[in-house]
Amino acid sequence: MSKPQKQIHLAAHFPGVNNTTVWSDPEAGSHIEFSSFAHFARTAERAKFDFLFLAEGLRLREQGGQIYDLDVVGRPDTFTVLAALAAVTERLGLTGTINSTFNEPYEVARQFASLDHLSGGRSAWNVVTSWDAFTGENFRRGGFLPQEERYSRAKEFLATTHELFDSWHGDEIVADQATGVFLRDAKAGSFVHSGQHFDIQGQFNVPRSPQGRPVVFQAGDSEEGREFAAAGADAIFSRYAALEPGRAFYQDVKKRLAKYGRRHDQLLILPAASFVLGDTDEEARELAKHVRRQQVSGATAIKHLEFVWNRDLSSYDPEGPLPDVDPVVGEDHISRGRAQVRMYRDPLATAREWRELAAAHNWSIRDLVIETGNRQTFVGSPETVARTIDDHVQTDASDGFILVPHITPGGLDAFADKVVPLLQEQGVFRTEYEGTTLRDHLGLAHPDTAGDEVRAAS
Repeated sequence: MSKPQKQIHLAAHFPGVNNTTVWSDPEAGSHIEFSSFAHFARTAERAKFDFLFLAEGLRLREQGGQIYDLDVVGRPDTFTVLAALAAVTERLGLTGTINSTFNEPYEVARQFASLDHLSGGRSAWNVVTSWDAFTGENFRRGGFLPQEERYSRAKEFLATTHELFDSWHGDEIVADQATGVFLRDAKAGSFVHSGQHFDIQGQFNVPRSPQGRPVVFQAGDSEEGREFAAAGADAIFSRYAALEPGRAFYQDVKKRLAKYGRRHDQLLILPAASFVLGDTDEEARELAKHVRRQQVSGATAIKHLEFVWNRDLSSYDPEGPLPDVDPVVGEDHISRGRAQVRMYRDPLATAREWRELAAAHNWSIRDLVIETGNRQTFVGSPETVARTIDDHVQTDASDGFILVPHITPGGLDAFADKVVPLLQEQGVFRTEYEGTTLRDHLGLAHPDTAGDEVRAAS
């Protein structure tokens, strides 16, 4: 018997906190004005996507003590944007990244429960931790937590929010105008939590929302992050979009589910994926080269090289050779708030490798950064891109993709108009929404029917 076709999950990421975005392109729009977010969300909903995804940066990144323009600087508050989008969409899920290191469970639970009510059951939370003291300087808590404590706090944070969501069962509100009885139980929303990180009690002030709890995403890739996802997340925002690394990550995380009493289909793996479309594969490949050069200007190339060299390289020509001086190795880094610096565990070894590559290919600094940086995930004609996405999903490299266009707000339009219809014709993507909540779109059970144990506390 042949294996049944998996249904593909698609979502859209509004970029802006990384240099995927080509903000200098004439077709690019604002990252502040609501019209940009509304256009993007409406395109995603027109294409029947599962959800829209917003990342969040808690501090502007610096290089040499100065803010730089590799990225779009700033972003309106996540909850404000998502609440406004709830009013201009009907079915599209609304996913926001909210940090567990510098927030409190009561406030976050209240905000997500409110968003779930406002949207009719379409909210989702991407749970992240903060890794650096630089970001912590913006908050009263200050500093940062070591990795093992960050995840310990995140687990208890998630478990505590679940206790708050579940403090209402959904049948407490009577609202009988004839008798004047509003609540069946005057103690509705009561909670007590005493743990290592949180010691709170009271009554949660938002009744049970349409989804019971928001859908929970996780984006960490460490051992602790993978376990955290297997224990309590509904989906993973993964960085493994290439076929073989995607399969390895998929198998690793899915096999962890059993020890938490979870089934294979209770955790979706959705990598971030960029794309470039052309009328032909060759046209798309040429356009992809152009996009990469837009994404990596000369100034950007120098900044990226400084991630490894950890010294001011502003005097170097980005179209010239790599520096002959070695990187500065130490705890203090010229780039602050940029997680990419953690990728280069051995800067001296990376510098040697890059010099060898540049010499072998006669690459300039800019050429090297372009060639060694992130590539577009899917490049080709609409037919090629649709076929490749389907191959990834059907061979268990992912359960779908969170698409990251390089132009906003209109960069998703061509995918919606040209690729989605092909996936629909193949019978692997919906032609209409079949449910009203994000859990419906993702095929996830309502928490009341899936069991109410708080797995994250395990």
